Amino acid sequence: MRIHAIQTGTVAIKARQVSGKGSGSLRLINTILDKEWTEPLPIYVWVIEHPEGLIVIDTGETARAAEPGYFPWWHPYYKSVREAMRPEEEIGPQLRTLGLSPNDVRWVLLTHLHTDHAGGLHHFPKSQILVSRAEYQAARGFRGQVKGYLPQHWPTWFSPTLIDFAPEPFASFPQSYTLTKAGDIHLVATPGHTLGHYSVILQENDHVLFFAGDTSYTEQLMLEQSVDGVTSNIAVYRETSRQILAYLQSTPTVYLPSHDPDALERLVTRKAALPVSAQRVSGAKTEAHQWRTEKKTHAPC
Repeated sequence: MRIHAIQTGTVAIKARQVSGKGSGSLRLINTILDKEWTEPLPIYVWVIEHPEGLIVIDTGETARAAEPGYFPWWHPYYKSVREAMRPEEEIGPQLRTLGLSPNDVRWVLLTHLHTDHAGGLHHFPKSQILVSRAEYQAARGFRGQVKGYLPQHWPTWFSPTLIDFAPEPFASFPQSYTLTKAGDIHLVATPGHTLGHYSVILQENDHVLFFAGDTSYTEQLMLEQSVDGVTSNIAVYRETSRQILAYLQSTPTVYLPSHDPDALERLVTRKAALPVSAQRVSGAKTEAHQWRTEKKTHAPC
C-alpha cells in the first residue's frame, strides 16, 4: 500500500473553536465572538492505494469557497472562518499529479459533511461515497444549513451509501463497520464534533493509522482531552475522546487529525501518539503531496 497526504488549501479559525469555553449555546457564542485567530491550518485529505481499490478519506475544500456568496451571509459562524484555496489545490487535480484518476477511486469515506471535508465531492461521481446515516440526516436541508453544513452545494447526483454503525465493538469503540474483505480497515463511530462523525482505522503491520477527521484539531489536544468550541454535546464529545485515548494507550497508533500541522510528519515517520507504540515499523510507502499557498485569498463571509 501507499498512503498519500494531500493538502487542499488552508483554514484559519477562532482560537476558541480549537478549545472551547462555556456550555450549551454560550460555547458557540464564545467561539464566534473570540477575537483571536489560529494560524492557517492545513486541510488534509488522505489517499490509500489499497489492494481492494483506491480509497479517499474526505475530499477537502473546493476553490468555489473563495467565490462571493458561497458561504451564506446570514450564518454568523462563517464570519469565524478564513480559507485560502486555489483551483489546482483541489483533490481532483492533485490526484492526477500523482498519476491517479478520481474516476478510479472505489471508496470515498467522509468523516463528516462540513465543507472543508466534503467540498471536493464533485470530483467523485463514479465512486461509492460512505457517510453515516446520522450525519447525512443532520446535514440535509435548511436545518442542515442552520447547523453549519452547506447541502445546497452538494452535487445533484450525490446519493451516498449510508452507514448504520452496528453495535460491534472494535477495541475501545462500541460501534464499528468493517470496510475491506481483508479486515484491515475499520470505520468507528466518533460522534462529538458532529452528531454522525466517524474515523477510519487502517491496520499497518504492527501499528495502525488513525484518520481522525475533526475528533480534535491536534494530537496534543486529544491527549489533553480538550473539547472543541463548536460541539453541540460536550458529554458525547468527551466520551468519544475517552474512547480514542484508551485506544491510543493500548495500541501503537499514528494519530492523524485533518488540520494538525504536524500530522504530515507523523505519517511520514510513523510516529505514534504514546510511548506504548514507540517501536515504529515502516510499512506502506508514504508519499506526501503538499501544496503550499503563495497567496492567501480569504473566502468572504
